[in-house]
This record gives sequence, C-alpha cells and structure tokens, in this order.
Amino acid sequence: MATARPRTPAPQAPGDTVAASLWHLLDLLGRQAPAESFAGAAAAAREAGAGPAELARVEEATEAALGIRRTLDQHRRREAELSALFDTAGDLAALSDLDAVLRAIVRRARLLLRTDVAYLTLNDPAEGDTFMRVTDGSTSAKFQLLRLGMGEGLGGLVAQTARPYASADYRADTRFKHTATIDAGVGEEGLRGILGVPLRVGSRVIGVLYAADRTPRDFAPDQIALLASLADHAAVAIDSARLLEETRAALVELNAATATARAQSEAMRRAAETHDRLTDLVLRGGDVSDLAAEIAALLDGGLVVQDADGTELARVGAESATAPARGVAASRASGHAVAVDGVWVSAVLAGPEPLGSIALSGRPDLTDSDRRLFERAGLDTALLLLLRRSVAEAEDRVRGELLDDLLTAAHTTDPRRAGRLCLRARRLGVDLAEPTSVLVLHCEPELRTRLATEAARHARILRGLAGPQGGHVVLLAPTAAPGPLAERLAADLGRAVGAPVTCGAAGPAEGPARLPAVHAEALRCLRALTVLGRGGQGASLTDLGFVGVLLGDHTDVDGIDGYVQRVLGPVIDYDTRRGTELVRTLDAYFEAGASLSRAKDALHVHVNTVVQRLDRTARLLGPDWNSPDRALELQLALRLTRLRRSPGTGPA
Repeated sequence: MATARPRTPAPQAPGDTVAASLWHLLDLLGRQAPAESFAGAAAAAREAGAGPAELARVEEATEAALGIRRTLDQHRRREAELSALFDTAGDLAALSDLDAVLRAIVRRARLLLRTDVAYLTLNDPAEGDTFMRVTDGSTSAKFQLLRLGMGEGLGGLVAQTARPYASADYRADTRFKHTATIDAGVGEEGLRGILGVPLRVGSRVIGVLYAADRTPRDFAPDQIALLASLADHAAVAIDSARLLEETRAALVELNAATATARAQSEAMRRAAETHDRLTDLVLRGGDVSDLAAEIAALLDGGLVVQDADGTELARVGAESATAPARGVAASRASGHAVAVDGVWVSAVLAGPEPLGSIALSGRPDLTDSDRRLFERAGLDTALLLLLRRSVAEAEDRVRGELLDDLLTAAHTTDPRRAGRLCLRARRLGVDLAEPTSVLVLHCEPELRTRLATEAARHARILRGLAGPQGGHVVLLAPTAAPGPLAERLAADLGRAVGAPVTCGAAGPAEGPARLPAVHAEALRCLRALTVLGRGGQGASLTDLGFVGVLLGDHTDVDGIDGYVQRVLGPVIDYDTRRGTELVRTLDAYFEAGASLSRAKDALHVHVNTVVQRLDRTARLLGPDWNSPDRALELQLALRLTRLRRSPGTGPA
C-alpha cells in the first residue's frame, strides 16, 4: 500500500463548497482511504449549504474518485498477482525434482486464489484418462485417488477441450458429465465452487490445475486469468522438470553404458592379451601342461584337460581328475562354457569335431568376462591339440614307415641298410641296440584304427614303435620280457577300445636283423592263443612252451579237442559222470615226476587214494598208460587242457 500523503488544506474562501469537496476527495485518494470514506464529501457539502447543482458536481466527482480508486485497486492487485507469478516462476525454476515442482504449483495456486483446496491432475496417454497427481488442502483419500475419463466431469472436460471451466456449485451444475465415482470423491471432499484450467505445453495438454472451495463461489475472469497464467508457468516448469529427469536418467544410462563399455573394452583387451599369450605359448612349442598352468593362473582355479576319449592330458590344482560328462555334452551342444555342480566345463572343438574338454574348479562364481576368457582358452587348447595331432600323425607315419622297413626281410642281408634303420630309429627316440621284443595285437576289424592309435600312444611311452601290419597292429618295445608286457597290454588296450584285445609276443631280438623272425614268432604265438581259446589275453611263445610251437602254424580248435578226447576221453567222461577227479590226479602225478608221495601232497589226499585213482585210470586207459609213448601223449593232452583254461586256475 502506498504511503499516505499529508492532508492538503482545503480552500478557505467562503462558499467555495465544490472546491473543498474536490480537495477532500483527492486527499482520500492520496491516502488510499476505504471506499466508504468517499461518501463523506457529499455529506460535508450538503452541511455547508451547497445547492443542488453543486451537490450534483460533488457526487459526480465522488463517483469519479471511486472509479479511480477501483482502478488503482485493480492495478495494485494485478501488480501483486504479477509479482506472485514472477516469484512463482522463480521458485519453479529453482526446483529440479518433478514432485517438488508439482507440490509448489498446487500450493501457490491455493494461496493466490485463496481457496480451500487446490489440486493437479496429469493426463495418462496409455489409459486415455487423467489422474489425480498432487493435492493441497485435501482430506479425502477417495478424492486423492480419483481418475477422470476424457470428457467426464469438469476436469475431464478441461483435459479434453484444453479450455478453462468454472462452476460456482459443481454439485448442481448440469453442464458437466457427472459420474458416480467423480461425484462420490467430490462429495466426500465437500467441494462446491471449482475452477479448472489446462496445463499446456505448446498445443499439447498434459494436465489440469484446479482451485476449489467448499462453499459455492463465482470465479471472476481475472481469477481465471490468474490461474491460467500460473498453469502456463507450471506447464513449462513441469516440462522442464520432466526433461531434466529424462536428461538425468539418460545421463545415468549413459554413464552405465560407458561403464559397461569400459568394462567390456577392458575385458576384450584382457581376453586379447590372454589369447596372444596362450597362442604364443602354443606356437613356441609349449605342451598341454604348460597351457593348463597358464590358464589356471589366469583364472585362479584348478584345471583339468582331457582328450575326446576322456583321457587326462593335464591337471593343475584340481582335485577331481574328470570333467562331468553331461557338462561336456551341454557345452558341446551350446558352444559355450557351462557350470555343472560348481565346475565350469568348456568343450574343446575344431568345428563340429570334439577334441576334448577343459574343466575349471574352485570358481563357481565365474564372471562374464572370466567366462569368455575361459571359452577363449578352449580355442587355444583346440589349437594345441590340433597341432599335437598333426605332429603325432606325421610322426606316426614316419614311425609306421620305419616299422614296415624293420619287419621286412630285405635289410637282414644288407648291413648298410640296417645301419640306416638304426639311425632313423634313434632320431625317433628308439634304440634298436637294446633287446627289442615284437608284440602282435588283434581285435575286431572295426576297432583296428582305434587300437592302432592307442598302441601308438603306449609305444611312445615305452620308447618303441607301433602301427598297422597285415591286418593286425604290431608294437616294438625295448624289453627282454615280452610275456608280462603282452599280458599287461592286452588288458590295458582292451579297456581302451572297449573290446577284447589278444596279444602274441616274441623276442627279444638283438639288433634289427632278427626282427622279421621275431615278428613271425609273435604271429605264431597269436595264432596259438586263438587256437587255445585265449582271446583277449596276452602271452609269449615262451609262456606257451612247446605247445605254442606245435600249435602256432596250422592246428585249429577242432583238432585240439579231437586230440584231447582221443587221448583222455574215457577219463574225462568218467569224471563227468561220477564227479571224480581222475584227470586232476593224473595231471598231479605227472607234474610230480611220477612220484606218489609228492602227488598226494599236491592233491592233499592219502597215498592210497592216489593209488586207487591211478588203478581206476589204468582200467579206463589200458595197462600201458604209463609207457613212455602213452605217457608223452597223456602229458601233452593234459598240457593242452590246462592251456585252454584261463591262466592261474591251476591243473585241470
């Protein structure tokens, strides 16, 4: 309010009533006196004896002064409103949080229009309606949760038409589409006079701003204009706050994306460096153990490397020696590392061909970058296994060619060629100057390639040679005891190929000149084992004795059975019918050198029992059973019977 001016003295000339009244009115305007004070000018003129004409002039001046006062009041009110709008704009500009902006808008609307309640709704494009967002002065929970369809109620109509609407008494106003939900909420809040103006950003309506009283109220045009101006400021502030929030969210996403990109870049750099290190290790001639140690150190865990058959190639810091089979299958199917029971497994592949697997233990919480590093290590392992296989295949070809040359008889008469063969063998790590035995391996034809691969692996361990030869697989090994080696290889290789493997052995040979002859002996031993029905076993000719020499060339199983039946048939038939042990007693008698006392000790019976059994045998075979010729035949038949049984079962 402006400061009141000092009262100006009225003219003192007698009868100048009109001038005095005018001075009085000007003084009231200057002092911003209340409107009722202006009526005193006409009353004072009337008391001073002014005539009708003078009174009329005073009343006209009073009306003009009141008009000036109303104009000044409007200007002052407008100035206050503009100042409030300016302050509001400043306050809104200082806010960055959308919720704070909305609360400030509603609070300022309530203060500017001096209403009981102010509230704001925002449009929901997805639902096609407008919903209550912020209230100030509201007490009804139902009102605060209202949703208005487009065109429903006063607010829905404002949101739909983008025009302000006011109702002096909403309950009785029939211009609007009333719904039970809206009326219930408005009624619970007790609202009567309601004013709503649109919140517009350009041509787009984003919501509605309301001012409402709990008593009927007519909203003047300047009040509508004031709320509309506030709504315009509010819409800009809302849009700015929304853009700011979107910018902040975009910045957060950008920062996250940058961090992710940085992490991925670091992971790629680390993976590339690791790949280079592992590749360099492979190309520099590192073996599987070196590669496994490097991978285990990089991933800080235990590592097991296996080939395609599940044979362990290397193990570093791992307790379990095998990778879970279902993990290998799952990794091969997906092309990625998989976790099975806390162990990460990655199939080692060369295209679709499985080469093996690597298993990482001790790292159940493997990160994505470490998992990719583990998978890349599988590629380096595949490279190493491929190189090893290529080298092994080339070496096997060289070894196979040397083996072919050693087993042919052409070099036995040429000392210079024999010397060259020894030199070639030394280059492959084989010393033919040592006693060398020959082992011939046999299995089903479809498994022969697998048998050759396994035999070559054993040959490298034994510092020997192995390869296919004449429908069999031949292995040369530096040993002076071929029998035990043949027995062990038959068992080990049988397990490796999953089928019986028969191994005939002979030797040793001193120098390469004897190898063809020893090879022939090993073949005869293999045939003897087959004739004796000992497939899947291993032995040497020495183990079979003279029987092996007799059977090694042409005898077949039917011939052996016929011979045994012809010589021992009556005794075998008697034992079969009566459950006696005449054959066992006869075998023990000959093994004891025809000594009755030693035979009864071997049989753990009384000597009379041995005598009685031999008498029964004599009645079955004839009185000349113990003559030199018949005794030789009986002993040969008994030896054949024993050899056809599994080793270690004792006399027949």
